[in-house]
Amino acid sequence: MSLHTSEHIDVQLTQIRLEADDVASYEFRPVGMSELPAFQAGAHIDLHLPENRVRSYSLVNDPQERYRYVIAVQREATGRGGSMWMHNVPRVGERFTISQPKNDFPLCESARESVFICGGIGITPVVSMIRRLERVGASWHLHYAARECARAAYADDLAQIVDADSRVEMYFQNEGQRPDVRSIVERAPAGTHLYCCGPRGMVDDFIDACAVRPQEEVHFERFAAANDAASEGGFEVVLHRDGRRIAVSPGKTILDTLLDHGVDVQYACSSGVCGTCRVGVVDGVPDHRDDFLSDEEKAGNCAVMVCCSGSLSPTLVLDL
Repeated sequence: MSLHTSEHIDVQLTQIRLEADDVASYEFRPVGMSELPAFQAGAHIDLHLPENRVRSYSLVNDPQERYRYVIAVQREATGRGGSMWMHNVPRVGERFTISQPKNDFPLCESARESVFICGGIGITPVVSMIRRLERVGASWHLHYAARECARAAYADDLAQIVDADSRVEMYFQNEGQRPDVRSIVERAPAGTHLYCCGPRGMVDDFIDACAVRPQEEVHFERFAAANDAASEGGFEVVLHRDGRRIAVSPGKTILDTLLDHGVDVQYACSSGVCGTCRVGVVDGVPDHRDDFLSDEEKAGNCAVMVCCSGSLSPTLVLDL
């Protein structure tokens, strides 16, 4: 039976393709419906995996395509197992449940110029953006950093674009090349929209370099929150609905502790950027370490991202 609700869609895995060393793409097509919901460049979907795991992945394909969604997954040996599962287990023909597309990294199609700075798997939302800008005939320039040529996903696809030699600049770490983020930003003409997706250091440099630019022209998406996860422990979480008190030990996050005690909590990025593990706070003062909640939401202390945040009070009462 196909699952189609306002939140979830049943899809079938129709293709797996190696895009670079340790990066594979996955094509999903709808089951029981002719088209998938429309999406805009920069959007992502949540992919539901076994054991109540949810992972968020950017859509790579052209937003014009309604017959498929394509994501790319980089193998992360030190992650929480989602990427390793994706690289080792799924087979073409299997069915998955996904969310409706969501977009926290939207593209401004009307910009006079778009400049993209990305690193590693951060290329994935940018590929979709470039496909869209090509379709509407807009001007763009890409600065793409990777460890080495063999690990640069979609580099061959990008090279096929007209005038790619003048619009795509590649930087390979093993050859001593790194993009000068500040210089790139400073050279961008007024009115340019700037985008960055990549490792923490790159995004931090980008935000710093863009401090004097109009903020409506500055766009970024992180793989992980700017701050390290709170794992100092030394406090208790109280589950408001059943009264259980659980000690959070040093070296553990709240999420680790909840999962160890069999508490059913959804999570995806485990880095404080996607919002999947958001839990309401009934009492106590969280130590917010995420990049998802707004400053106002953090000040209100009504919610906490349990994957990375901790507690400033001895007890944190959660709406669980």
